[in-house]
Amino acid sequence: MSVIIGIDPGSRKTGYGVIKSAGPQVSYVGSGVIYTGTGDLASRLLTIYTGLSELIGQFSPEMMAVEQAFLAKNVQSTVKLAEARSAAIVAGANLGLNVFEYTPMQIKQAVVGYGAAQKQQVQYMVRHILHLNGDPPEDAADALACAICHGYTYRVTTAMGDQVAQLSSVHGRLRQ
Repeated sequence: MSVIIGIDPGSRKTGYGVIKSAGPQVSYVGSGVIYTGTGDLASRLLTIYTGLSELIGQFSPEMMAVEQAFLAKNVQSTVKLAEARSAAIVAGANLGLNVFEYTPMQIKQAVVGYGAAQKQQVQYMVRHILHLNGDPPEDAADALACAICHGYTYRVTTAMGDQVAQLSSVHGRLRQ
């Protein structure tokens, strides 16, 4: 069983979601939003870094999944999003987590089955997959979706890696 923290980065609001992943089963551990306030950018990035560092200490995840930045029409927004992602990635890496990145399309495809799904569809599927009583806030739902995406992806790639290793072993024995 793996504990995964998913991150939906933002310079004003950063969503987080923690799940346990055991084979094809995922279960809810916790989620929420880190609000950074309206201060200068350095202070907001520090809030993201320290907030996630505390959450990693609290939940003890083994892996972190972070949503990749999309290209916004406003260049300044894209830059701030990239900086928020960096603060999250450094928090995870500093505490020894393997950090994995997924595009919004990959996350939606894994959770909803459609890469251009709307936010409400993601919320609904997160609630359904994790058997929650209600919809989590959008940022937390996106972070949980990112964690679910990683749980599913990691399980498949690990299984494929095991099969490739077995095939290589068989191939090596046959060559001898």
